[in-house]
Amino acid sequence: MHYRLVLTLLTIIMVTISAGLAYVEWSRGGGGTGLYSRHWSPDPGQGYWDPDNFYRSPDSVQGVFEGELCIQCHEGITPGIVVDWRASSHAQGENPVYCNDCHGNDHQQLRLPTPRVCGNCHQKQHSEFRDEARFGFPSHVLAMERAVDAPHFVDKPTAEVQACVQCHSVATKCDSCHSRHRFDAAEARRPEACITCHSGPPHPDGETYFASAHGKLYLAEGDDWDWSKPLTKGNYKVPTCAYCHMDGGRHQVAHKSLWKFGLREVNPHTSKNRILRKRWISLCSDCHQQEQAAQWLRELDEERKRAWKKLYAAENILKELRSDDLLYPAAGERPPYPMDWLDSIWPTERIGFFEGQASAFYNVSAIERDYFEMWYFDNLGSYKAAAHGDVAGVEAGHQKLNRSLDHINEKAEGLRMHDEAGERAGAGSKPQVELWTKGAYTDHNREHN
Repeated sequence: MHYRLVLTLLTIIMVTISAGLAYVEWSRGGGGTGLYSRHWSPDPGQGYWDPDNFYRSPDSVQGVFEGELCIQCHEGITPGIVVDWRASSHAQGENPVYCNDCHGNDHQQLRLPTPRVCGNCHQKQHSEFRDEARFGFPSHVLAMERAVDAPHFVDKPTAEVQACVQCHSVATKCDSCHSRHRFDAAEARRPEACITCHSGPPHPDGETYFASAHGKLYLAEGDDWDWSKPLTKGNYKVPTCAYCHMDGGRHQVAHKSLWKFGLREVNPHTSKNRILRKRWISLCSDCHQQEQAAQWLRELDEERKRAWKKLYAAENILKELRSDDLLYPAAGERPPYPMDWLDSIWPTERIGFFEGQASAFYNVSAIERDYFEMWYFDNLGSYKAAAHGDVAGVEAGHQKLNRSLDHINEKAEGLRMHDEAGERAGAGSKPQVELWTKGAYTDHNREHN
């Protein structure tokens, strides 16, 4: 009897796992990509952001052509890209890399080069890029997967989605860093190649780098440096993004992500992080004393402790409001994510990073959105400033954190006062409205997403 029960349980588990795997595989078989591929269709622009899956060759020209013919034709049609190609290393030597080597010969079956195509020649760089996946999120190689596997990807307006994948396409094409058709390593070594995406409130890398001593010296003298030199010790007066994050030309950016880029609280002294700390100190020691580098890292740790203390204080305020049923609209009053079936059955306010609310940047109450902006904007601003040596930026970031915490506390007190006033008056404390379940914006997106 005992063995029969165990066998039954094992059978149920195996069937459940198999059904789950089959569902995931089925869900990826639609017109889009990712876990929700059956629920969205690609915009034509998606062919340029994710060419392996969506690029369609134009039918304006027919025929099979060799490289020399491509050059002759495009000198008249798109002379700019031919000029860039002639200036590239691809065009040099006895055996140039012609258009057809990257795009194919058949004009009706052209392709946009992806990392896999580039990897046919640049095997080392491609292998390093692919290997970055073992570090998890956030990372370049997983950036597109991160976007299309998110429930809100399906629910957002098409224009917003295109804005997201424009940067997340760093996972699906190499010209995010090496602009076509020169694909110049010297260009990719400069910080401007990175701040095309790494700027703005969620990731103010450009702002904090240029405000640091390193960035100021780069702005003053960088145009006169020889950017053809490799990213090795002694070649540059100050480091840029690539020097620190892709040291030695290594095509990875996540192999030293000690604090997960400031997105989550971690123990900086685990065995894994001790290795990462040694990597950072070793890198900074290219120009600075080891003890000075170690001290800067300790200061970064202290900044993180200060930040998370404030974030946890804000989370506690929200959790107390949730316990007293004072979040409005409550989870059950909000339209759920279309793809979140569990939320439809069991609506829950997810508060804080570990519950998942920090990733829910819309479809939340106003005070929860305030916390999200505190976590994602103010927190990352102070972290990036600390990581890049922008001392003034650290203090400015913490002043924003303080103001956000005070604002959340004041708003929580207001919600409690409103609730108490409603109870004294014998009236309900929550207005009965349809929220954003109906309206021109919602109705349009429901039809056009």
